[in-house]
Amino acid sequence: MYQAQTQGVRVTAAPKFLEAESSPSQGRYFWAYSIEIVNLSTQTVQLVARHWFITDGNGETHEVRGEGVVGKQPVLRPGESFSYTSGCPLTTPDGAMLGFYAMLGENGEVFDVEVPLFPLDSPYVKKVLH
Repeated sequence: MYQAQTQGVRVTAAPKFLEAESSPSQGRYFWAYSIEIVNLSTQTVQLVARHWFITDGNGETHEVRGEGVVGKQPVLRPGESFSYTSGCPLTTPDGAMLGFYAMLGENGEVFDVEVPLFPLDSPYVKKVLH
């Protein structure tokens, strides 16, 4: 698992390669990733938007922006958490993701919460030892 904390909001990411959804012979590799967001701050916050940077094994980065996550904009009171699972296809057997969530605090200010960098590695990655 990979973890980051920003202004009292902790984000944990756990990626998993999905063999059954992948087709290496056709250049399709698929991962699921589970995210847990925990509000450790003293204010209520709402996740209003996401911004992902997805980098494939060739070093090409694609940006994904949108409202909320999985069709929701969860409100988290102090001590509450929200978890979801989503997916990511790549045309290479490895890559990485990172990003941030735009959170709206009860004071009306929007701030970014870091989503930690996490690898997307499959068993098809050719490792080179030096």
